[in-house]
Amino acid sequence: MVPAISGSAPLFAALGDRTRLQLVSRLCSGGPSSLANLSAGLPITRQAITKHLRAMERSGLVHSRRKGREMIWRLERRRLREARRYLEIVSAQWDSALARLRDFVED
Repeated sequence: MVPAISGSAPLFAALGDRTRLQLVSRLCSGGPSSLANLSAGLPITRQAITKHLRAMERSGLVHSRRKGREMIWRLERRRLREARRYLEIVSAQWDSALARLRDFVED
């Protein structure tokens, strides 16, 4: 199934930030994590990290659940697979366009 373009835009917007990519990386490698763990060593406040996580949550990239007094954040790998599929489609379209251009130029 090809991901809808309109559904991909919020996802790519959420991924279009260095801090958010760092959070995705941490969630990929470390699994579900608390805000304290996710913000450790980052040069921004926990409040700023929370804003980034909320933006990612709106795109469906992460979900949170309460565990005691903490929120535990979990990456939605399905959304990353959707992004990858979309990029593969775009890549194939470019490969096809470049092949047609090469054929045209060489003829």
